[in-house]
Amino acid sequence: MLEKKTQPLYLNEFDATMKMIQGKWKIMIMYQLAESENVRFADIQKHIQDVSHKTLTVQLRELENDGLISRHDFGTAQPHVEYQLTDNGKSLFPILDDICTWGDTHIDHSLLERTLCDE
Repeated sequence: MLEKKTQPLYLNEFDATMKMIQGKWKIMIMYQLAESENVRFADIQKHIQDVSHKTLTVQLRELENDGLISRHDFGTAQPHVEYQLTDNGKSLFPILDDICTWGDTHIDHSLLERTLCDE
């Protein structure tokens, strides 16, 4: 019987990092979590505005599965779930801030719908 060879999940370290943060809303979610220690789902959705409930749920799950955020369910009758950055998530901010600064410096602001660097 032939042994099935497993494919690596990522091409390289850069690919791994980019796949963890790619997604239309992931960086905005992370910046929202960086502003407050614990953030509820509704507050994230209110801050981003254009994200659908389903998409936000999926992106939060992906960030959690990648170890960038943690989710705490209080287990109350009224749903109460809060999210926060993990140490791994926090460690990305020097990189995200550099990317944000580069975009702020090199991209015409009239082309931007919103800025994150100033929030």
